[in-house]
Amino acid sequence: MELLIQILTFILIISILVVLHEFGHYLPAKWFKIKVEKFYLFFDWKFSLFKKKIGETEWGVGWLPLGGYVKIAGMIDESMDTEQMKEEPKDWEFRSKPAWQRLIVMLGGVTVNFLLAWVIYSGLLYSNGDTYIPADSLKYGILVDSVGQKIGLQTGDQILAIDGKKSTKFSDASLDILLGDEITVSRDGQTLTIPIADEGKKDLLSQGRGFLSYRMRPIVGRTTEDSGARIAGIQSGDLITAVNGKTVTYYSEFLELMNGYETRETISISADRGGALRTFDVTLSDEGKAGIAPSVDDLRVTDSYGLLASVPAGFNRTIKVLTDQVRQFKIIFNRKTEGYKQVKGPIGIVEMMPESWNWGFFWGFLAMFSVWLAFVNLLPIPALDGGHVMFLLYEIISGRPPSEKTLERGQIVGFIIVMGLMAVIFGNDIWNIIKRFL
Repeated sequence: MELLIQILTFILIISILVVLHEFGHYLPAKWFKIKVEKFYLFFDWKFSLFKKKIGETEWGVGWLPLGGYVKIAGMIDESMDTEQMKEEPKDWEFRSKPAWQRLIVMLGGVTVNFLLAWVIYSGLLYSNGDTYIPADSLKYGILVDSVGQKIGLQTGDQILAIDGKKSTKFSDASLDILLGDEITVSRDGQTLTIPIADEGKKDLLSQGRGFLSYRMRPIVGRTTEDSGARIAGIQSGDLITAVNGKTVTYYSEFLELMNGYETRETISISADRGGALRTFDVTLSDEGKAGIAPSVDDLRVTDSYGLLASVPAGFNRTIKVLTDQVRQFKIIFNRKTEGYKQVKGPIGIVEMMPESWNWGFFWGFLAMFSVWLAFVNLLPIPALDGGHVMFLLYEIISGRPPSEKTLERGQIVGFIIVMGLMAVIFGNDIWNIIKRFL
């Protein structure tokens, strides 16, 4: 059931983004009186799951869930339908329209993707505010594993800046470290600057997804249903002070102690509740768990936004997401970091989906992925929107359009590039699955 929810969440997100992106092309095309022959969600190679012709446009759903498309008359695109191009141009064809109109049509999809993300981020900030854990003022410092230690970080460090820029949100710190060259930390009252080598980034990408976290007090956030902790009477807000008489200061210490006990074993957990010390006999589960989740309420801060303030804040959030995605190419194409091996395709993305429905995740991921699609589609590869934009800008600047033969060859080259990238991405997904069984 969990896998089904993950798959359906991903398909719903992709479907919304594809339909809105293609409407971004469809609407200006119709506005400029250009004939749109097809509008498809997913690709209908060989056959379609559904199709219906309404007016001059065939609307349908393909069977291959790798995107979608609109087929615009008089345009050389990925369909490589050159027969129509051999005829004399018609008034309602794409090629008959002024270059500026064609440019608007081609930019329509990415414009809708950007605006969608802006609207979603603005709405989330207005309704929920911006809740985050400050990176530069962590009360108890960071928590790093062995991979984080390899690059020079230590548990308890306070991150002050990355590449000289103040690190504000902890959620951004991991990416900033991967993209940065040096980290400035406070350690035992001293300020240290730690260089980040490409070899260290390679380890972080391949082994250290959780290399960086934050220390927190062992305050109970919640107990799981039918867990030993709940049955014993442990409540939210309790501060764990000891396990079987061993003092606990941080939640990470509590987890380390728990790893040393057997399944179904009964242990003694001491906790402070409102200034009174209590002791609970907790029977662990078959997995050796007590059923206690920590609270980070004492670390979080929330910035609230009114309606007017949420609009520019949503725009800034969209720009930051876009900027971060552009910056990631620094490590993806770096041979030393081998970041390209960590690029996820549809299989990897499905695994990122929550196992139960989560509206907060849905809207946040929808906005982030919308920005990603806008960026990818603007890459100057002929098979993508950015390739068409590149040729149109050439036409506007030079005053003459590229030849049809150039456009056809460009589409072929672009298609080969896109298919090659897809092969690498799917290969990464499949290899990551195989590695789990090795």
